[in-house]
Amino acid sequence: MEKPEQNQGTYAKVPQPIRNDGAGGYDTGPRDIMRDLENPDLLVPPETDAGLLSNMKFSFSDTSMTLNHGGWSREITVRELPIATTLAGVNMSLTPGGVRELHWHQQAEWAYMIVGRARITSIDSEGRNFIADVGPGDLWYFPPGLPHSIQGLEHCEFLLVFDDGTFSDLNTLSISDWFAHTPKDVLSANFGVPVSAFDHIPSGQVYIYQDKVPGPLENEKVQSPYGTIPQSFKHQLLAQTPIKTPGGSVRIVDSSNFPISKNIAAALVEIEPGAMRELHWHPNNDEWQYYLTGQGRMTVFAGNGIARTFDYRAGDVGYVPFATGHYIQNTGTKTLWFLEMFKSDRFVDVSLNQWMALTPRDLVRDNLHVGPELLDALRKVESPVVKYPGFSYYPK
Repeated sequence: MEKPEQNQGTYAKVPQPIRNDGAGGYDTGPRDIMRDLENPDLLVPPETDAGLLSNMKFSFSDTSMTLNHGGWSREITVRELPIATTLAGVNMSLTPGGVRELHWHQQAEWAYMIVGRARITSIDSEGRNFIADVGPGDLWYFPPGLPHSIQGLEHCEFLLVFDDGTFSDLNTLSISDWFAHTPKDVLSANFGVPVSAFDHIPSGQVYIYQDKVPGPLENEKVQSPYGTIPQSFKHQLLAQTPIKTPGGSVRIVDSSNFPISKNIAAALVEIEPGAMRELHWHPNNDEWQYYLTGQGRMTVFAGNGIARTFDYRAGDVGYVPFATGHYIQNTGTKTLWFLEMFKSDRFVDVSLNQWMALTPRDLVRDNLHVGPELLDALRKVESPVVKYPGFSYYPK
């Protein structure tokens, strides 16, 4: 095999684990070059990275699809991302008329509609029902134990988030599965109909199936003698007024503006090219992220000299442990959109910039050995997304 120095033209065409200061050397393979191109900060970590930190990235593209007539699903749990103990995620798509069957969970379900429209149904323990249509940017939330269904009104794709990292969508409590594992004479007695009424029930869990597209919502509603659920299971996140900042925006949703969502809080973050989600941390729980568009990178600081940088693209899941410092920087030429979610009833964070601004000036100066250039620029009002004029990101 030729030595790298004898064929540097060939090796220059692919990324190499060599930092600008000369640290590292050529990787002659075998290797996955496309993977290295997607993870430049793993191949050539910033000099500030140090120590050992668990993996905090997994892509839905690396998961196994469950395919059914009517749609598909794939999931990221502690099986795929062991550090993600607080939340698990399912990416699902339904065809027009495709149904995620009648079912319920022991976990809360929080969802974000990525594309298309669907109809959701549910009831609560008092017999009050809920039927609504959801579209792009809409959320829904089903508390633990309440039965529900999802049906595509057109091709749709959405993200489901559950408040337990060990959750699997294939281990839910489904109506078809319960029928299949209940003696037919018991079903007959329960519903007051002949045993023959159950001759054609499914032999096991259906999960997702193909049906016809339902009619208009007003024609499909079922009136409950007990009324409708008092707190809506639906929230229109994109209709919410965002927090606008130089470089992007943030929409925060938790139990303060979506009262039923007691177990999961979230933020939809927009970061323009050249901008970043500021240095911050969350003092209430771990953060589970889902990247919708664009590309970015995040460094997680865990204390005691430990920090590690990860690269993210659309379809990736990121994770940040409780109270660890981090930022998310747009490293592409298009706007980066992502969701950050927490097992909590409220969204809370602490801004590094704001903390420093609200601390006695001399204390900050002497602690960090900084001068007026930094101290005069500190902000007492938090700005979740920041953009410094003239800044741009140049990958290594």
